[in-house]
This record gives sequence, C-alpha cells and structure tokens, in this order.
Amino acid sequence: MRHPPGKAAVLSTKVPERLRRRLERIANRRKVPVSVVVREALEAAVESEDLVESFTARAGDLCGALSGPRDLSSNPAHLDGYGT
Repeated sequence: MRHPPGKAAVLSTKVPERLRRRLERIANRRKVPVSVVVREALEAAVESEDLVESFTARAGDLCGALSGPRDLSSNPAHLDGYGT
C-alpha cells in the first residue's frame, strides 16, 4: 500500500527498540514497508482522537440539559434491586 497521491511530508521520530522490532515483524508479515505500518497506525490513532473530540463537540451542549437526580450511579436509593 502506498501513500495517497499528493505531496507527503517526511516525519522523523525515535521509537524504543522493542517497538521498532514489532513494527518490522508486522511489516514483514504483511509484506509492506515499515512506513506503511507506521502511517496506518498514526492514521488510526488520529481518527480515534478525532472521533472523541467530535462527539464531545457535538454533544457538549447536552451536558446538564436534563433534570432529575444528579448522579444515579452513586446514590444507594437508586440502586435498590440492581443486579439481582
């Protein structure tokens, strides 16, 4: 798998030796360059972070919008019969 069309930036970083060996094993098993494995892992991590940020941004205005007990999870009166 090659990087998408367009100009690719070069990013240099240091990784622990154990991580480098793991990346190389994955790349060898998949028969792709280590850079592909690293790029895919970075894309997945960034996508995951974006999803968390997006949900918070989209649902943030709902925080505190409901009325009722403040915390159902820690008030023993609301836990009667739960888990039985």
